[in-house]
Amino acid sequence: MLQLLYILAFTILALIAVSNLIRNLLMFSADRERNHPTTRSPRSNNGNFPYFSSSSQAVPHPELLDTAGNLIKDPLLVMRSISVEDAREQLDALYEASPGYKGEQEED
Repeated sequence: MLQLLYILAFTILALIAVSNLIRNLLMFSADRERNHPTTRSPRSNNGNFPYFSSSSQAVPHPELLDTAGNLIKDPLLVMRSISVEDAREQLDALYEASPGYKGEQEED
């Protein structure tokens, strides 16, 4: 008898969990359809959100600017293939330029 009570209780809990899952999925899909205030641009503030200043302009990330402060319009991920010897020379030059480098040490 006690086993039937446990089965009934866990069945009810499982049905509640599944119904909550379906309800949350429906609410999430309806929530994606709406426009949120955080997706608005700072220029469309209309005084509703004080953290969006209407006088502020979008400032690009510093990595998107060149040395003169102009916006870079080139692709950011450009890989140049180099030979293994060139890579070894560049790594050796970096290692030798490091502050802890003491020159070639002889092995005894």
